[in-house]
Amino acid sequence: MKNPRFESAPAALVNLASRALSRVNDRRLRPLGLTFAQMPVLAALGKNDALSQKELAALARIEQPSMAQLLARMERDGLIRRTSAEHDRRVSLISLTESGRAKLTRVRSALFETNDQALRGFSVEEADLLVDLLKRLVANLEEVPEPDRQS
Repeated sequence: MKNPRFESAPAALVNLASRALSRVNDRRLRPLGLTFAQMPVLAALGKNDALSQKELAALARIEQPSMAQLLARMERDGLIRRTSAEHDRRVSLISLTESGRAKLTRVRSALFETNDQALRGFSVEEADLLVDLLKRLVANLEEVPEPDRQS
């Protein structure tokens, strides 16, 4: 792709779509007392019994400082609990509370509504192609090495 206009460049469009999806999902999740930013944490904990903050940050692809703030809010809101790991008392294991687990089903329903809205007018084949292309895009970007930080 040679010299695309910024507003039609794939990166700009993906960013625009991401922001729009986040806004719509936040509106749908607000009645549940949740935000879209919490979804990677809820999803990871929904699939696992308990995880350390480090494991959770890696699975959710969230930087450690942001993860610490997010978990503090989720603990305050009664969505998660922390317990000491048996193998190392310095490590906190994070798990969903009953309240957090109960919200997962309703969360999934809200997120599927957003997906349905976003893909309105797409054929099944187009939706499948979009998913495949986005997976490739993410894989390509995850291959990009971090820049050396020299002072």
